[in-house]
Amino acid sequence: MEERKIYEGKAKILFDRGDPRTLVQHFKDDATAFNAQKKGSIPHKGAINCQISAHLFKYLYGKNIPTHFVDRPTPVDMTIRRLTMIPLEVVMRNQVAGSLSKRLGLPEGTSLPRPVLEWYYKRDDLGDPLVNNDHIGILGLASTDTLSTVEQISRKTNDILRGLMASKGIILVDMKLEFGLDAEGKVILGDEISPDTCRFWDAKTGEKMDKDRFRRDLGQIEEHYLALFRRVVEHDPEF
Repeated sequence: MEERKIYEGKAKILFDRGDPRTLVQHFKDDATAFNAQKKGSIPHKGAINCQISAHLFKYLYGKNIPTHFVDRPTPVDMTIRRLTMIPLEVVMRNQVAGSLSKRLGLPEGTSLPRPVLEWYYKRDDLGDPLVNNDHIGILGLASTDTLSTVEQISRKTNDILRGLMASKGIILVDMKLEFGLDAEGKVILGDEISPDTCRFWDAKTGEKMDKDRFRRDLGQIEEHYLALFRRVVEHDPEF
């Protein structure tokens, strides 16, 4: 079957292989931070992120979360459902970290009394700015009903994965989620769920097991990605 590259982003490539219902999402070892101002490569990152994402999507599907995952034909490739992506990122925050610490003046690691949901407009040229519901309405990015459904799925996904990670001795500090609409207009969870898009901290030591190790030049990036993979995927009896 002829393969055609239709999109290449910072960490993934999308291929059309002729199936009108699906695409293939290829995970790269490339790493970027600060809106691609910092670039590098993390050995085996593509395979680690692909397998963690596939595992978590299957887990979420079992909890009645609609996802774009179909199958994983290779360690670095994921077959996904075709979606019309909503140009918004949802960030679910359980503890203070990163930009939230800078904006609110709270120390990193502060536990939030309840999960905080933030909307970001997916525009690289604008630096993916933080937006609210009024901004989203003015820009016509999504309907009120769609936003409500996205929020419901985001909060449920956060609750499910927060519990799963806690059972593995990992704190889900925060995570970025992206959504799209299928051919019937149903809201579907897409993109990836990995240490590139989430903050994972060891519950005992507080060690960062995610892309902050790359952002902040903490070293041992591959080692911590692999450690996360082993805890979340490799030691799962369903893997």
